Amino acid sequence: MGGNGEHSVGNGTQERSMEEGAAGFPLEEENAIPDHGYENSTTVSFLQKILAEVFGTYFLIFAGCGSVTVNLSKGTVTFPGICIVWGLVVMVLVYSVGHISGAHFNPAVTIAFATCRRFPWKQVPAYILAELMGSTLASGTLRLLFGGKRELFPGTIPAGSDVQSLVLESIITFYLMFVISGVGTDKRAVGELAGLAVGATVLLNVLFAGPISGASMNPARSLGPAIVFNRYESIWVYMVGPICGAVTGAWAYNLIRFTNKPLREITRSSLFLKSPGRNNSR
Repeated sequence: MGGNGEHSVGNGTQERSMEEGAAGFPLEEENAIPDHGYENSTTVSFLQKILAEVFGTYFLIFAGCGSVTVNLSKGTVTFPGICIVWGLVVMVLVYSVGHISGAHFNPAVTIAFATCRRFPWKQVPAYILAELMGSTLASGTLRLLFGGKRELFPGTIPAGSDVQSLVLESIITFYLMFVISGVGTDKRAVGELAGLAVGATVLLNVLFAGPISGASMNPARSLGPAIVFNRYESIWVYMVGPICGAVTGAWAYNLIRFTNKPLREITRSSLFLKSPGRNNSR
């Protein structure tokens, strides 16, 4: 999940921070990236973003998967409680570190923004590694606390067929990324509500898709527990589904971003890859 991703407080501030590589929110163009550490991967600014992604993904997985583990162990959290935990932790983390790293916490979100040229490709590997590290460390912590019993596995496994879960993961991640693109990259949106909107979307997705596919929406969320517990059943579903859904969700929002241009002109001039402010200034 993510969010994976993509959220700073304040409309203009949030747009700026997301485009600087924070919470999975895109950049306008690689040559338009402001001087915030993109030119040198070893700058303190860039390292702060990577650390924010590690910490953010760690807390996301620790809280979300922790609620799953506690419920499997004690049965006290309940399924609606698990949904609420996932939604709340995403919301809290978006407001906590969105202005630092963009609060992606999700490789699918990072890749989706990069395909739209709203996040620099050269930072994608570092972000993905940070997200996987945070997820794996959190899963390892949960295993140390609750043990490695098979029945306490907090990962995601399809309840039905792989194809069913693949399609479901693609759709719910499309929905999540569509919302993230709207509230996190469009200047016309109410930026202060980004965390609330993204968290609510995660909660809704987990509520209805959780019993079927586990509602991962995030390759790191599934891969971290799989590595720690050495359980890789149908893991490909949670790599392919969320990435495809996130990429198509981001591009779908870009297609409706400018309603005053005919589709022919938008696709020919690639205006949908650029910001409204930049286009209006021409």
